[in-house]
Amino acid sequence: MRTSTDAGADTALRYRAFAEVEARGLSACYEAWAAGVALDAATIGLIDRLPPTKRQPNLVFSAARFHGAEAGGYLGFRAWLAANWAVVEQTCRSHATQTNEPGRCAVLLPALGSLPGPLALIEVGASAGLCLLPDLYSYRYRPGGRSADGPGDGAALLDPPAGTSPVLLECAVTGSVPVPSRLPRVVWRAGIDLNPLDVTDPADVAWLEALIWPEHDDRRARLRASVQVARTAPPRLVRGDLNEQVEALVAEAPPDATVVVFHTAVLAYLDEAGRDRFVATMARLRAERGVRWLANEGRTVVPGVAGTLPSTLPAASGSADFVLSLDGRAVALAQPHGRAVHWLG
Repeated sequence: MRTSTDAGADTALRYRAFAEVEARGLSACYEAWAAGVALDAATIGLIDRLPPTKRQPNLVFSAARFHGAEAGGYLGFRAWLAANWAVVEQTCRSHATQTNEPGRCAVLLPALGSLPGPLALIEVGASAGLCLLPDLYSYRYRPGGRSADGPGDGAALLDPPAGTSPVLLECAVTGSVPVPSRLPRVVWRAGIDLNPLDVTDPADVAWLEALIWPEHDDRRARLRASVQVARTAPPRLVRGDLNEQVEALVAEAPPDATVVVFHTAVLAYLDEAGRDRFVATMARLRAERGVRWLANEGRTVVPGVAGTLPSTLPAASGSADFVLSLDGRAVALAQPHGRAVHWLG
């Protein structure tokens, strides 16, 4: 099935895929809205006024909620959207899906902790840069299951050297997850984004909040706490295309650090040629400079990674799970917002 980010897909198919694959079990509101749109020619007619790359459900729904659409059933949303389409359309055209989910750092951390330090981090598609701060958050890894309720026995707890962070990332783990004994030392960090968001700008922070799905109150609270952490040490963000900027940033990184280029839920928004170019660049930087490449994306997004998955996957895994890959090889399956990870090794 095509994904909701596939700009070449029919709008009805994109919204049906979003309802059945991405939203199901995670947001009853968005599942209902997307399923309703998929069967509604009038609403599809409005959405199809947008360029194909601006029609994705996450963007349209976030823009609607940014302007006051309330969570609920589809019929109410349909009426609201028809009455307010002008402002929603304007926001869709001027904004992008820049979800900055710090919870994904809980998925990245075991891989980061396995690399020789110190680390220099470069995030492509960084949004506001909240995932560039993995060493400033606290973590709780709970063995078994996918629930985020309670610490559970045997939980691994990690805090920054300065003490407990106001941001606590909880993650259920299965498989032999290499949870590090301490957080990695990050000596340099920078990010790239077409439109970097500023954690000190209330409008940018309001957009980040609108991108969080309606029922996810824990993610909203975590975002607000992460913004406060980022405001104490704002990461450097470079405006531009990731394929055009990444090599220049790699060249700036300290020579005595392990350079890690990483991204989460970003490459899906590139066309096939853009993805292929980025993969080729990462392979060359690995061979020439020793750069490590960490990707956390949908199963079929990163060229070549799906072929490195084992033939048998855990029964609990689903088609919406992301694949965490290191240097082009799958190492784990991850819940898209970082709530759970299953290590494949």
